[in-house]
Amino acid sequence: MGLIIAIIIGALAGWLAGIVVRGGGFGLLGNIVLGIVGAVVASYALPAIGLHMGNGFFGSVFSAMIGAIIVLVVIRLVKSA
Repeated sequence: MGLIIAIIIGALAGWLAGIVVRGGGFGLLGNIVLGIVGAVVASYALPAIGLHMGNGFFGSVFSAMIGAIIVLVVIRLVKSA
């Protein structure tokens, strides 16, 4: 059940990040992967700078979305260089 929830959170986070960073989406499967990678990035990066989004579904989605936005921006910077 945890894997299904992680995929749902990843899909939501990737979709939201694709909306925030216009033109940064990678389709449904790409957004799911991006959201999961973003969740991993956020789980390390946000506590390192002192930010804690809280527990629960919405905290997880928001945290993963921030991580996915970071990943999208980095991908854009690398592609444009």
